[in-house]
Parts: sequence; C-alpha cells; structure tokens
Amino acid sequence: MALLEMTGVRKAFGSHVVLRAVDLEIEPGQCVVLIGASGSGKSTLLRCVNLLETVDDGVITFEGRDITDPRMDADAVRSRMGLVFQSYNLFPHLSVLGNVTLALRKVHGVAAGEAEERGLAMLARVGLESKAAARPDDLSGGQQQRVAIARALVTGPGLMLLDEVTSALDPELVGEVLDLLGELKDDGVTMLLNTHEMGFARDVADTVCFLHDGVIHESGTPAQVLDDPSQERTRAFLSRLRA
Repeated sequence: MALLEMTGVRKAFGSHVVLRAVDLEIEPGQCVVLIGASGSGKSTLLRCVNLLETVDDGVITFEGRDITDPRMDADAVRSRMGLVFQSYNLFPHLSVLGNVTLALRKVHGVAAGEAEERGLAMLARVGLESKAAARPDDLSGGQQQRVAIARALVTGPGLMLLDEVTSALDPELVGEVLDLLGELKDDGVTMLLNTHEMGFARDVADTVCFLHDGVIHESGTPAQVLDDPSQERTRAFLSRLRA
C-alpha cells in the first residue's frame, strides 16, 4: 500500500487554478522530488498534503486514511508529518535544543527529560549537538536549516515534506543540507520535496515529477525525466535551467 496517494487533486485561489487533477503515489522509504518553474504548484502541493491548504477536489490518502475528509483531525495528521520550509521558521527566543524539543513536549506530551534526550540525539544526528545551547541567530543558514530538519525528524514522522529547503542558503551552504538529505534517504526516511538542485534530484530521488501549470506533465526515474524526457515542456524547462 502506498504511504501517500493523491488522486485528482485540484486547488484554486479564486479564479487562479494552481493544481489541476494531480495524481501521485509515494511508497514507504521513497524520495520523490518535484521540479518545475516558480508558480507551477510545487509548494501548494506540499501545503495540501500537510492540510495547510484545503483541496477543492480529489482525495489525499495518508497511512491508509482519507485525510481530505472534513471530519479528519488536521492536527493529528500533521503530527505524523515533518514539514521544513525554506525560511527555517525557528523561534529566535528559544535555544537550538528548545526549538527541536518544542513539538515533542507541547504536541506529543513527551516528558521534559525524555524530550531533551531525544533532542540531543537528533542534534547529534545532524552534526549540531555542540550547538544545543546556542540561539538560532548564532548559527549559519545551513546550520539553521539542519536544526529545522532535526525539529521535523525528532517526532518520528511517517513522511517528511521539504519546501525548497536550500533556496534561501548561500551557495557554499547548500551542500551540507543536501548531504544530510542524502543520508536521510539512505536511512529509509520517506521524503517529498521540491528543489531546483538537479544534481541532488539525479543522485537521490527515486522518482522525479515535473510540474507545469498545476499538472504533473512527466514523472519517472531521474534518468528518464532529467536525461531523456519525453515531453517537450520538460525538455524546455531543463534547457532553461542548464542555460
């Protein structure tokens, strides 16, 4: 059974249709990468999966449940997903460890001692245990993004959603975040992310989906989509990137 399945998903803002009839499946342990120009619907798709946006039509099934059912507890669904934004969204008044353990304590009801233990272990996992007492403003952009990823991972989510997590970083910091995502893939973490980093998509993704005008125009292995695309729109997009 697919971990996540989107069937006929449509989302519009007023008269502007952002997603139209999107179908997508993700198996446990897969890394699925969304590519496409700005405005193609990639971020909206992630927000619909996390129920930050309500779909206008279609069904999203996660862990065997229809999460687009209006009776579904959205907070309960979100507690099973980790969402990382491009802008980190760390709380500046909390320490690094405080940021990482906040959801454990406040949402999942984990006792403070256990939350701290799990938080420190996760910070060690992303190479930042020595920064546990620091404030986010004391960290580089790459370090802040790794903290944000640790915060999303520490609750043990079934699915990680990553929204252009390297786009706000200086070029020299991109590699450290992409290396971490590659390690997460090797560890079997299921990920759905959008990115403009084609090298990462080629090396790490199981499936690459090209979005254009709110539709998945082409999907397949990285070799199929990035090296030998069948659709003219995919070829044109990749040509613009390479130029």
